[in-house]
Amino acid sequence: MNGAEFDHWSQAELARVEAALSAWVPVDAPVGLGEAMRYGVLDGGKRLRPLLVLAAAQAVGGHDEAALRAACAVELIHAYSLVHDDMPCMDNDVLRRGKPTVHVQFGEATAMLTGDAMQALAFEVLTPEEDVVPPRLQAQLCRLLARASGHEGMAGGQAIDLASVGHQLDEAALRDMHRRKTGALLRASVQMGAACGTTDARAWEALSEYGWSVGLAFQVVDDILDVTQASETLGKTAGKDADNQKPTYVSVLGLDAARRYAGELRERAQAALAGSGLPQPAWLSVLADKVVDRQS
Repeated sequence: MNGAEFDHWSQAELARVEAALSAWVPVDAPVGLGEAMRYGVLDGGKRLRPLLVLAAAQAVGGHDEAALRAACAVELIHAYSLVHDDMPCMDNDVLRRGKPTVHVQFGEATAMLTGDAMQALAFEVLTPEEDVVPPRLQAQLCRLLARASGHEGMAGGQAIDLASVGHQLDEAALRDMHRRKTGALLRASVQMGAACGTTDARAWEALSEYGWSVGLAFQVVDDILDVTQASETLGKTAGKDADNQKPTYVSVLGLDAARRYAGELRERAQAALAGSGLPQPAWLSVLADKVVDRQS
């Protein structure tokens, strides 16, 4: 498989995700809430999480409608987390995806409600009234997403992050924080895709390990880019972690060691795929490389 084949696949899948999000994120929510929701989730972002869902689902011959809904749901959760993270009471950022953050554009109260509404919409998307996704699968997808989003996952990691400002963390504590804050939702993306099809215990464990490795690699690379790239390239404020005295993989390990660690995590992800027994994990393999090699 070459890069052109992946580009063709990813562009087609991203177009499906964008069209579905545009259809499911309302225009007519009260007093401009719909406009703020659409501003926060449409026309921007890498869409890595949806691609992981869809790649994993296709690797296991998964239910296509369920996978598309899972891809959109996980992106809604990710987008809501960014809206809230950017607010003055948390990271206080003014730039996201190359444009003003939601609280800058619409005000803090609307930003808070925008995130709340996105979170609720994610689970609505996973539980359609029409009989297009089996109820048992709906429940499993909701459970995976809720667990990755809540106190055990993203919200818990963000709480640790806020409490760690100005404090020294060792590498084990930093890894635990980012496995929750970033890694849990990325692993859940892979697991939700896998849940849409049929896997044995070996494949499920391998995909879960792949998800953990890719999730942690994503954060390590994020920390590297924060000190090596400009805001214009990143689409968000560069250097903000250092300015806010936040512990990062660069501050804990050093830049060269952080780069080596990202490479090690890529190797772990690829090894997990190789041991999964799945015949068609090619897109997942390319996505692991894309995570580590990205420049923004």
